[in-house]
Amino acid sequence: MNQTYPISNGSSFPLGATVTDNGVNFAVVSEDACQLYLCLFDQEGQEQEPLPFINKHKGIWYMEVLGLKEGQHYGLRADGEFNPQQQRLFNKHKLLIDPYAKDLSDKLVWHEDQSAMTKEGQRHTTDSAYCVPKSIVRRVTASPKRPPRVKVTPSSRALYELHVKGFSKNLPIDEAIRGTYLGVISAVGIEHLKSLNITTIQLMPCFSFMTERHLELLGLNNYWGYNPIHFFAPEPSYAKQDAVVEFQQMVNGLKEAGFEVILDVVYNHTAESELDHSSVCFRGLDNARYYRHQDGQYLNYTGCGNCIDTYNPNSIRLICDSMRYWVEVMGVDGFRFDLGVDLGRTDHDFSAKAPLLQAILQDPILSETCLIMEPWDIGPNGYQVGQFPRGFLECNDQYRDTIRRFWRGDKGIVPEFATRLLGSRDLFHKGQKSALTSVNYITYHDGYTMKDLVSYHQRHNLANMEENRDGHSNNLSQNFGTEGDTDDINIQQQRLNQQLCFMATLLLSQGTPHILGGDELSHSQQGNNNAYCQDNDMTWQIWQDIDKETRLARDAIQNTISTLMTLRKTYPILAEIRLEDDPLYQHTTSDKIQWLNEQSEAMTIENWADGNRHFIAFTLIPADLSSRFWIVFYSDDTPLNVVLPAESHSIKPFYQTPGLSIKNGALYCAYRGVFVGQF
Repeated sequence: MNQTYPISNGSSFPLGATVTDNGVNFAVVSEDACQLYLCLFDQEGQEQEPLPFINKHKGIWYMEVLGLKEGQHYGLRADGEFNPQQQRLFNKHKLLIDPYAKDLSDKLVWHEDQSAMTKEGQRHTTDSAYCVPKSIVRRVTASPKRPPRVKVTPSSRALYELHVKGFSKNLPIDEAIRGTYLGVISAVGIEHLKSLNITTIQLMPCFSFMTERHLELLGLNNYWGYNPIHFFAPEPSYAKQDAVVEFQQMVNGLKEAGFEVILDVVYNHTAESELDHSSVCFRGLDNARYYRHQDGQYLNYTGCGNCIDTYNPNSIRLICDSMRYWVEVMGVDGFRFDLGVDLGRTDHDFSAKAPLLQAILQDPILSETCLIMEPWDIGPNGYQVGQFPRGFLECNDQYRDTIRRFWRGDKGIVPEFATRLLGSRDLFHKGQKSALTSVNYITYHDGYTMKDLVSYHQRHNLANMEENRDGHSNNLSQNFGTEGDTDDINIQQQRLNQQLCFMATLLLSQGTPHILGGDELSHSQQGNNNAYCQDNDMTWQIWQDIDKETRLARDAIQNTISTLMTLRKTYPILAEIRLEDDPLYQHTTSDKIQWLNEQSEAMTIENWADGNRHFIAFTLIPADLSSRFWIVFYSDDTPLNVVLPAESHSIKPFYQTPGLSIKNGALYCAYRGVFVGQF
C-alpha cells in the first residue's frame, strides 16, 4: 500500500538527499529532462507511486518530502526526449542512482535490462528497478574520533599503493574481516606497514564500482575497481557490514598508526560505458552534458567507453563536491587522479589552465591536500608529463623506463639515468617545479610486479581470456635465462639482487617514490601484466606458507625499504637537492653534487658519451656540511674495483646490495649493485 507524503518547495542546495527537521530535501541536476521523479521503496523493496519533482531552477530539480526519515531507500526516474543521435537517452523505465547518494543498498551488477536503448536503437521499455541498487538517505558526518591529519614533510613522503582486498584477503586475521577495510587496519596489517617506514598509503579505488559487461559475460570480475558507478558511496564489497563507517574506521586506524592516506580516484569515466550499455545514473539524468561526445558518438579518451566532460560546470561542481566530501567527511588526505589529462581538457584539448584544475587549486581545502596526477589519457595530445600546473605531483613513466633499461644493461643509458636520478629536470624544470613533483616508480598496479619484472620476458595474460593480446607488450624486463619460476639457485640470487637494485635506486632518487604494495613481499602474478580482472590468489598478497627463497627475498627487500627510508627522512638532500643554479632555491645555501667515474674522478665529456658505460657514482654534500654521501650504481656483472673519493678519509657503508663491499681501500663490485656510504 502506497504511503502518501506531503511535499514542500524545499531547496536547490545542497545537492543530493539531505535530512531536514521536517523530512528529506532532494536536489538533483538534470538540465534537459522534461520531468524528474522521486521513487520511494518500502521495507519490502516495493516501489511506491513516483513523486514528480515540483521545482526546477538552473537545471536543478528539487523538493522537500515531509515525514521521510534517514534510511529511506529511493531512486530517480527522468522523462524527456529519446534521441541517441543528440545524446538524449531519457527513459522513464530506468531507475537511476542519485549522483550524490552517500550509500547504496547493494553492489551494482551489470544486467542487459539496465540499458536505455535496444540493439536496434529504440527505447528499452523493460523496467530496471529490480537490477539497480537503491540510493539510501543517510546523514554522514565526520568521525568524532578521527585523528588529526598526519603532517608529512614533502621530502620524506613515500607512497605505498595498497589494494584493500588484495592486501588483507590472506592476512592471518579473523576471517570475517579478510579482504575488507577493517582487515587493512588489523594489528598484523598495521605492523607490516609500519615496519616499512613509509609515510603514505595510496588506496586503490574505493568508489562503488561495477564489473564491465564483457567481464561478466566471461565470468570474470573487475578487481582493480577503476570502473565507478558514481563518486560518493564507498565500495560495499570491502565492508563487513557498513561501508561508510568501516571506510572511516580504516582511515582513522591508518592515521593513528602515523600514515597519510591518499585515495586513487576515477573522475574520468563511469561504469555506464558504451552508449548502449547501462543507464543507471548520469546517462539517464543528463547524458548530453555529463559525457563528452561528437556527432552522436562518445569521445572515448579513456578507453573505457566514455569520458566525463570535465569542461561542463555541473561536472566540475560534482567532482569538487566529491573531493571535499572524501576529505572533510571520510577523512582522506589527498588524491591520485586516474587518467588525469581528461580532467585537464577544455573543449577537447588539454590545458594547464583548464577550469577543473584551477577550481581544485583555488579551493582552500582541496589545494592543501596531496594531489597526484596520472598525466596521460588516450585522447589527442594525451601525454602531458610535466605539463600540469604547480600544486600537482605527476607520475613519471620516463623514470620507470629509464631505470628498467639501466638495470637490464642497455647501452648508452647512463646520461639519461643520471637525469632521472636527479629528479627529471628535463620534465620538471628548474625554477618552476620542485624535483618532488616527479612521482618516481618502477612498478605500478598496471604492469609487472617487481618479482615478475625480473622473471619474465613476455606477458602471460591468458587467464584474462583475451588470447594474451591485452597488457603492455614492451615491459623492459629480464628473466635471467629462464621464463618464470625456477629452482636454479644462481638465477634466484640474480633476480633477488635485481629487485634490491631497483628498490635501492627508487629510494635514492630525487623526487617522490612510489612502491607497489606486494613488491616488498616478492609477490608474483605469474607474468600477468594486466591483472585487473583476476580477483584471486594471483593478485591477493600471500603471507603464509612461503618457501625459503621467498622468505629470504622478503627479508632483504623489506630491509632495503626500511633502511633507505630512514636515510631519506634523516637527510632531505636525498629527495630534494637544492642547487645554486636552480632559481627555486636562490634563497637558501646550496647543496653540492659531483658526478664521478670508477676512478672517483669528475665525469668527463668522454665518460658521458661512452655508450658502453655501466657505472655512475656521485657525491652529495648538504649545505650544512653535515654527513656527506657517496652513492654508486653499477649495472654490469663483470667484477670492478672502484677508487674511493679522494676527500674521504674513510667510508662508512650505510647500505649495499650483496655484490658490493669495501675491500683493501676500494669498493669491490663483484657484480651489479648499489652502494651508499657516508664520510
